[in-house]
Amino acid sequence: MKGLILAAGKGTRLYPMTKMICKPLLPVYDKPLIYYPLSVLLQAGIEDIMVIIPDGEEDTFTKLLGDGSAWGVHISYAVQKVPRGIADAFLVAEDFIRGDSVCLVLGDNIFYDESRDYIFMQEAREREDGATVFGYYVDDPRPFGVVEFDADGNALSIEEKPRYPKSNYIIPGLYFYDSDVLEIAQNLKPSARGELEITDVNLEYLRRGKLKVVPLSDQFVWLDAGTADSLLQAANRICEVQERTGRYVACPEEVACQKGLITVEQANAIGKQLNQTLYGQYLQCL
Repeated sequence: MKGLILAAGKGTRLYPMTKMICKPLLPVYDKPLIYYPLSVLLQAGIEDIMVIIPDGEEDTFTKLLGDGSAWGVHISYAVQKVPRGIADAFLVAEDFIRGDSVCLVLGDNIFYDESRDYIFMQEAREREDGATVFGYYVDDPRPFGVVEFDADGNALSIEEKPRYPKSNYIIPGLYFYDSDVLEIAQNLKPSARGELEITDVNLEYLRRGKLKVVPLSDQFVWLDAGTADSLLQAANRICEVQERTGRYVACPEEVACQKGLITVEQANAIGKQLNQTLYGQYLQCL
């Protein structure tokens, strides 16, 4: 399975912060925002990752993430010259994902499982046919994409920002697809706002009877860091979790250790290079 991080948005909701720095590179408490979706892919056991970035940002992302070898994975990059919607990520990465299943995660979404086992992603990865999305419970789902599903996890309906929602479960920015996703994306028509919508991809899998929904437990935290307020709230939440548990959220070196991608000694060595920071000292204590 291939991994995609869509990190190419203009971040206009965060202006003027993002006039000089790309949104996924903004700090969320003590680490760059892109570390959070990257860590999700590592938790899912995905070792071949492409980051879709804005034009002109190649050097910046490469300087931060490199080729992924520090975490025992391979990271490559593709430029999305014109933002055309989330589903356009599959077309930008066409040669990368051709013939393979793929996990797409949005570059401004933060996922954290307080149980730290992330079993729900293993279930999604092991499903060989169709697509898997996740159901996240909210009190007021009307501003989101709402999914209705039965007791077996079969999706029944998806509605964007419905006035009268059929459920309280929304779909966050983490999606697992089989190799048919490329053919589906190639046949999409732009929406009224001129974008290729991820909802239309999910609706096609629903039409084919191949869309599964995994409801997330109440130990799971999803944060969208797309606005100044939500960015601040996310930073405060990460700070609170780390201080309460003594464990870092979205530390790719720690996840890579847990997955056997790098050794503890390699993580310690990275920590020594960052010895003046709490992050570096944490790595040395793994």
